[in-house]
Amino acid sequence: MSTPAPDTVLHVGGASPYDVVVGHDLAGRLPAILGEGVQRVALLYAGQLGHLAEPIADALVEHYDVLALGLPDGEDAKSAAVANDCWEALGEKGFTRSDVVVTVGGGATTDLGGFVAACWLRGVRVVHVPTTLLGMVDAAVGGKTGVNTGAGKNLVGAFHEPAGVLCDLSTLRSLPREELVAGLGEVVKCGFIADPVILDLVEATDPDELTADSPVLRELVERAIRVKIDVVVEDLKETGGRDGHPGREALNYGHTLAHAIERAEDYRIRHGEAVAIGCVYVAELARATGRIDDALADRHAAVFGRVGLPTTYDGASFEDLHATMKVDKKSRGSQLRFVVLDELARPSILAGPSEADLRTAYAAIGGPA
Repeated sequence: MSTPAPDTVLHVGGASPYDVVVGHDLAGRLPAILGEGVQRVALLYAGQLGHLAEPIADALVEHYDVLALGLPDGEDAKSAAVANDCWEALGEKGFTRSDVVVTVGGGATTDLGGFVAACWLRGVRVVHVPTTLLGMVDAAVGGKTGVNTGAGKNLVGAFHEPAGVLCDLSTLRSLPREELVAGLGEVVKCGFIADPVILDLVEATDPDELTADSPVLRELVERAIRVKIDVVVEDLKETGGRDGHPGREALNYGHTLAHAIERAEDYRIRHGEAVAIGCVYVAELARATGRIDDALADRHAAVFGRVGLPTTYDGASFEDLHATMKVDKKSRGSQLRFVVLDELARPSILAGPSEADLRTAYAAIGGPA
């Protein structure tokens, strides 16, 4: 039996520095991350993941008074009502500023738990233990938190960086294959906007070999996290990058259409699947506006499709998606803004594209006329 690789520690600098640890069986690291002076820990976990929360709870109960709070699964967790229930529970338990929130689950759990921590007493520490590939490479790093409203996804939230992140690859062993594949949507996105080696690895690897214990998957996870760290350290609150780089907005590559599709599908489509479609769409938009050549545009559909992600969509009218995109967080007034590529790993902003180009791009991914 091979010896497990040592844990990888990726440091996130900035005003509130913390570490992201990637490895296997990491629960024992929690007390050190939580630090001294902690009496109470609120363990927020996705309801169906109680079995994954158990080792975390076991590592905590020896040292702290643990309040375990099961959350609704998926996007149902991300509501003001669920957040309020958590705050009421913290109040009843007497949580103070020296106490900590720990999240165990996917991106929705991380978003909701981070928001609960950001707002309780105007901010208490939070540690994320993401249990999905999507959570590891996206939601857990960077301090974005939020809940959904009737108007759209993540329109209410706060920036609240975690005190630490434990990416325990062992938790991916029980992850349904379709969820692992969906997480690859954010990984491949990072390849296009910043680290082309990610694309090379995906193109050179049999997709069936990308499993929880695969060294290649681990490298993809670490590379995607490094992409996010590099961007977030430079531009935590999405105020803009330097030298023409869009800063943190670059991480939203493909997300403008993706969020509109998620809403059109009433969040029944997985986020990574929607992101894959959204990335192919903005590649077509960049092709239509002369930003990128055919080879780079075509590579989008090829790489996303290789891992089993969707690259076409015809589930809503252009008019409905267009209306939703207008309330995207990147919009300025009535002007739509898209992250596009000028070339591989060189993202930029396309502001105010014509409706004709938007329609052309939608038709190119199979959208109804």
